[in-house]
Amino acid sequence: MATQETTESTTAPTEEVVDWQTKLRYFLNSDFVRSSPYWGIPFVLMGIAVYGGIGYNVLISFTDFSGISSPTYSNLDLEMYRTAFANEAFREAAINNLILLVAFTTVSLILGLFLAILLDHGIRYKDKIQTVYLLPMALSFVVTAQLWRWMYNQESGFLNVVVTGLGFEPIDWLGNPEIALASVIFALVWQFSGYAMVVYLAGLQSIPRDQFEAAKVDGASTLRTYLRIIVPQLKESSVSAAVVLMVFALKAFTFLYSLVGQYRPPNGTDILATLMVRQAFKFGKWAYSAAIATMLLLLALSVIAPYLVYQHRQGSL
Repeated sequence: MATQETTESTTAPTEEVVDWQTKLRYFLNSDFVRSSPYWGIPFVLMGIAVYGGIGYNVLISFTDFSGISSPTYSNLDLEMYRTAFANEAFREAAINNLILLVAFTTVSLILGLFLAILLDHGIRYKDKIQTVYLLPMALSFVVTAQLWRWMYNQESGFLNVVVTGLGFEPIDWLGNPEIALASVIFALVWQFSGYAMVVYLAGLQSIPRDQFEAAKVDGASTLRTYLRIIVPQLKESSVSAAVVLMVFALKAFTFLYSLVGQYRPPNGTDILATLMVRQAFKFGKWAYSAAIATMLLLLALSVIAPYLVYQHRQGSL
């Protein structure tokens, strides 16, 4: 009996070693390892350039780095974050960011859904109309900003030509803080509502047509059919489009900079990205700018992370 127990105790580790060696040999011969020369170098470069840069930016935000001397890492603190929350300009930019995020995304989704429903009904020149509404998204922020800079020009802009033609006084679209942010949101909606339209149109075309016929037989009106039956089935389309639109809203710095040609956007339209760049490159407050950038990153993650969790629960990741 003792001999049997001794034999089992001496052979078990050997079996474990053999099993471990087999797994290691299988791993080394896997496609993952064999393909590493192709994806390994880009992965390392991305890790250093992207995630390394993000980590360094976060580290800088805990210092008093001004861009002149080397940062001091001995006394890391949250002073720059306290300064940001105590600064009225930061609070105003954060509020504008949230307004831009919510208003731009909501209006774009509603307008995109409306246009998608019209196109789904098979109106005339459907393909041409779809192209016209989608075309603005193919334009860069720089091109779009220059177009709307001319549109909003107080003296010769197209909108004020229309306003004065109707007998009203010209409107300072970008100089008036009460309407400047709404003017920026309107321009961005014009550019990206076509994207929401295409996403919704794809979702509508995936819904079986017999649902429309069944609702019609039951006496439901077209409006009631869409509100009660069709729109609830567009949940995934809404989530996907909303995430992409919110990401574009967070990238509005390029649009605002190109609209006015300077770090300071029109009154009432300052957002975290413009404030961040202005503090770094105009005033040399690199640590303060890094703190703003870190909070902007957290805002972006608050948009992306729930979407990734949702996709994981749906089995899409």
